[in-house]
Formats: sequence, C-alpha cells, structure tokens
Amino acid sequence: MGAKLPSSRGKGRRAPMADINVTPLVDVMLVLLIIFMVTAPLMTAGVQVNLPESRAKPLDQEQKPVQISIDEKGVIYLDNQELSETALAPMLEEIAANAGEDKPQIYLRADMRLDYGKVMRVMGELNRVGLNKVSLVTTPADGG
Repeated sequence: MGAKLPSSRGKGRRAPMADINVTPLVDVMLVLLIIFMVTAPLMTAGVQVNLPESRAKPLDQEQKPVQISIDEKGVIYLDNQELSETALAPMLEEIAANAGEDKPQIYLRADMRLDYGKVMRVMGELNRVGLNKVSLVTTPADGG
C-alpha cells in the first residue's frame, strides 16, 4: 500500500520530452509584427515639409546623414530639434568638429514655398564650417 515514487531506476523512469511547444513563440512574434506595422509609418521624418519634385536618383549612403529641415514659416530643425538661426552655427561647428576628416552627409529639406535667401543662408553656414556634402531633398516627380 505504499505510494510509488519516481526513481532513477526501474520501470518508473520516464523518457525526456523532446517536443517544443511553438505556440507561445508564434503569439509573441505576431504581437511584435503588429507593433512594428503600427510604428513603422511613424518613424519617417518628423518635420512636415512640402518638398519640391525632381527626377534625380536617390543617393547611396553608408552612414546616417544629418537632416536639416526648414518649414514653411522658416523655422530650422536639426534632425527633429528646433533651432533658431543664431543657434544653428554653433551646432554645425560642433558636428564638423566631432566628425574629423570624414564629414557626414547633410540632407537639406526646405519647403518649396520658402524664401530662397533663407535656404542660401543655411547652405552658407554649412559651407563655412566645412560641411560640404549637402544634398537637397526632393520628392519624386510624377511621370517620366
């Protein structure tokens, strides 16, 4: 009338279970897929700029470029940080000093209704500090 305890010898020994339950893995992967599908469109450029159209080809890029955006009102953004025109020069000097010999690519995004002089002042500051790899960002033109 004694209770049978599992032991390491005899008939009470069980074989190890070799099956893997993948259901929790699939559940986690589906949740991650939904999260990435929802957040991916939000990861585009943060500053709303109405870009001009162009038929130019996109550039090949090895390192992350620095984005400078100028909206319709003339407000300047370095990546997504709003800057005054006077604060832009020290920030660009810092970027140029930290980069050393390998200067980063600069993407300049300016609203098409913006005064041309404002864009040229920003480009002049870029040239003054030695950031000469400047690309003007446009949207693809419709048609061919």
